[in-house]
Amino acid sequence: MTRVWKWNRPVTVREVLEDLQQERSIAYTTVMTVLDNLHQKGWVRREAEGRAYRYEAVSTRAAYAAALMNEAWSQSDNPAAALVAFFGMMSDEQRQSLRDAVRIVQGPETREAPEPPQEENPGSAGDSGGR
Repeated sequence: MTRVWKWNRPVTVREVLEDLQQERSIAYTTVMTVLDNLHQKGWVRREAEGRAYRYEAVSTRAAYAAALMNEAWSQSDNPAAALVAFFGMMSDEQRQSLRDAVRIVQGPETREAPEPPQEENPGSAGDSGGR
């Protein structure tokens, strides 16, 4: 899937094979089997092109990651505790990404926090000072 997502276009078994062979020795049939399995699972769609197929991702890598996180979270018997534990594993950068994502999901009306109420200074006209 990494190759399919990286290229963001329909790919052939041969293209994936040639790219993978730059890193390690791998058989054509292995790549073909993996892409066929991904197709059977619904992660890629394929279209015939001559005697071969072109495979294309059904969803983005981000959507895939989100689905995995949602599946893991929904299987927890204590979702709040699972989230706390997950957030505790995050780096500062990841926590900032989370805050950014929450702001995006909440929409423009909540992006800017309202001003907190102004406290009156002690001894001002509106303060009885306990008298």
